[in-house]
Amino acid sequence: MSTTRTVEAVFRIESARIIAGVTRIVRDVGIAEELAQDALVAALEQWPAQGVPDKPGAWLMTTAKRRAIDLVRRKETYARKLAEVGRALEDVPPPDPADFDDPDGIDDDLLRLIFTACHPVLSTQARTALTLRLLGGLTTQEIARAFLVPEATVAQRIVRAKRALAKAAVPFEVPYGADREARLSSVLDVIYLIFNEGYSATAGDDLVRPALCEDALRLARVLGALMPKEAEVHGLTALLEFQASRIPARTGADGRPVLLADQNRAKWNRLLIHRGIEALQRAGGGPYAVQAAIAACHAHALRYEDTDWASIALLYARLMAMTPSPVIELNRAVAVAMAEGPAAGLPLVDALRHESALKDYHLLPSVRGDLLERLGRPAEARAEFERAASLTRNTQERELLLDRAARLAGEG
Repeated sequence: MSTTRTVEAVFRIESARIIAGVTRIVRDVGIAEELAQDALVAALEQWPAQGVPDKPGAWLMTTAKRRAIDLVRRKETYARKLAEVGRALEDVPPPDPADFDDPDGIDDDLLRLIFTACHPVLSTQARTALTLRLLGGLTTQEIARAFLVPEATVAQRIVRAKRALAKAAVPFEVPYGADREARLSSVLDVIYLIFNEGYSATAGDDLVRPALCEDALRLARVLGALMPKEAEVHGLTALLEFQASRIPARTGADGRPVLLADQNRAKWNRLLIHRGIEALQRAGGGPYAVQAAIAACHAHALRYEDTDWASIALLYARLMAMTPSPVIELNRAVAVAMAEGPAAGLPLVDALRHESALKDYHLLPSVRGDLLERLGRPAEARAEFERAASLTRNTQERELLLDRAARLAGEG
């Protein structure tokens, strides 16, 4: 059992690199994943008897690549791969294992895999599922549990995504120019989406799913290491480092949410904050960098009362100019209310009440309820908290909102 756990742990850590390295040979992420799984099976069969090798990750990589090369060398399969990949390989001999042993090449392959998994030919849901599967090392069951959808649904998304990539003959490469810029934006958005689902779950019994946050943060760090000159990659990494630093303080021992004003900041992870500051220094002025700067304002405040809300409001205004969104405007309204008082923030919130995008967004009535409570209008505030509770699908958030509504019962 100990050897089996070792195999599984090593594979989870190394699977993304293995799949990336094998994809460079077979040019098909679906086949590459199958060959990586074959290497896992081989390890489960051989390691218990022969012992764990000194370099288990390299053993798995070598085994998977050898099987990939055997596959390409077989006559029928080789012909089929030529038809799929195109005439470019017609005069190229079967690959030699020595051609794929450069560690830097493996990193390049990992970067190619990230861009392949987030190709625009796939829907956002498919990109997210495939990214978690290939790069996060999550099983289909784990992905389904994380997003509260049936396992069969996730399995279908992954299968269809692989087929779509193969059908579209998506090249296994890092795009350049305008295509790269567009694809990079998609990659960053998917990683951010994964983190957000872990940081504040849209539904279910848990407010936070740390494993998803860890996977997203790891992907962001990998991307930052592979693309050191891409400023916005560092902007996203900084944002996730700052956000992740607060996770230990976001819930109490009972799993209930702890509002930002009530969090014990001694629980904030100072190492992650330090890493966030370092990443922010390498970021430019893009949207993720601005969000990271906002998170940095919170991180620098040792007490809630010390928060520089005026700067946060200005940063949200800058973000709004870059990427107009009613959600960003709602956040700006909160910052204005904290900097100038609830009477200044309420009109900004009220101006958003007819935004169709916020029709079922539980944080809109939640914010409005908070401002009304601070303005001494408890009956109206209670109604807003009850409405917010009816809109959220997260059990912990719902109970918090209902508690806030109950505390206002009888007042006013």
